[in-house]
Amino acid sequence: MERRKCLIDGLNRIPGVYSPIPMGAFYTVAKLPVDDSEKFCAWCLSEFNYEGETVMMAPAAGFYTTPGAGRNEVRIAYVLKKEDLVRALFVLRKALEAYPGRVED
Repeated sequence: MERRKCLIDGLNRIPGVYSPIPMGAFYTVAKLPVDDSEKFCAWCLSEFNYEGETVMMAPAAGFYTTPGAGRNEVRIAYVLKKEDLVRALFVLRKALEAYPGRVED
């Protein structure tokens, strides 16, 4: 519960990001201010790093059956220690600030 609260609170403090409280499992789906979550996730792994670190997430579109649903959402697991989640949230914020496909609300 502490890791979930840390992740959800941290995500919702990042400008343009929204994640509801998940009711189970060890992951959440978060809406990001990006044009395409698949491109963003690939960009994080191939082109972005902050102080030698990046974040790895799954694009959420593959978890929907409705075409176009989840296009700006990612699935994030919160299986890391709380301290690591805090760092990952910071790196995610930096990635969103630098991402060329960022969209404003």
